[in-house]
Amino acid sequence: MNARQSPTRLVDIVDAGMAFEVVADGLLFTEGPLWDATRNRLLFSDIPGNTIYQWDEHAGLAPFRNPSNMANGLTWDREGRLLACEHATSRVTRQEADGRLTVIAHALDGTALNSPNDIVVRSDGTIWFTDPTYGRSEYYGVPRVPELGFRGVYRVEPDSGRITAVANDFAQPNGLCFSADERRLYVNDTERMHIRAFEVHADGTLDQGRVWANVAGTGEGAPDGMKLDREGHLYCCGPGGVHVFDEGARPIGVIETPAPAANFTWGGADLRSLYVTASATVLRFSVRVPGRAHRS
Repeated sequence: MNARQSPTRLVDIVDAGMAFEVVADGLLFTEGPLWDATRNRLLFSDIPGNTIYQWDEHAGLAPFRNPSNMANGLTWDREGRLLACEHATSRVTRQEADGRLTVIAHALDGTALNSPNDIVVRSDGTIWFTDPTYGRSEYYGVPRVPELGFRGVYRVEPDSGRITAVANDFAQPNGLCFSADERRLYVNDTERMHIRAFEVHADGTLDQGRVWANVAGTGEGAPDGMKLDREGHLYCCGPGGVHVFDEGARPIGVIETPAPAANFTWGGADLRSLYVTASATVLRFSVRVPGRAHRS
């Protein structure tokens, strides 16, 4: 690994001598990694392959859901059910205990969504997702003309199912995550190459947001998957690999990956293994600072 560092030492977070391990290869385009702590396995999407896969140390790689409707982002709801953003159907779905799929979101006031991309769940159970147009293009989805006139961020109420557009002024919204106290929502814009920060009000609305950090660098890649570790460092895929910022938006460094990084998650019993979906592969390496646990 090469770590391009700021004076704040990326090596305090990631060992400069670490090596990547390939845990899955020969796929088409991997995305949406999610750690399942109850079964000690990793779930991830192969979007063009139309499959959600599972991987663990003992059984290796196996299909989890096929077809997946070209699923992308995955997360757990507060009851441990799998939520998936589906490119082919422009839906967010929930997988029930018996395997049935329940549609959580598919339209705004009767108009079909673009193609839900990445997704998070707040501690109050509300579901938040981004809706760019990538799933309406060749290879990453089903070609079709967008019906909405904007590309936004949405909140879904867990009880009523009411869907609200909380921001609608993005070029292509993609990765999103909450601060540890959930008072701030970070959303990156792939086309504009930056991360925006929104203050979250008590009623679930957002302020207008501001550019929090630019994701600049050399190499292939653009802002995509984004999460915070246990100490509040923000990780965001971008040019050359995975960019790491401190809480004040200062760049700490870039974890350079051998293929463009689309997304990542922490896994393992201590959440010190970082799994990165990178083109046709899924990579793993160790970190010093653990990630934040997902409910599962």
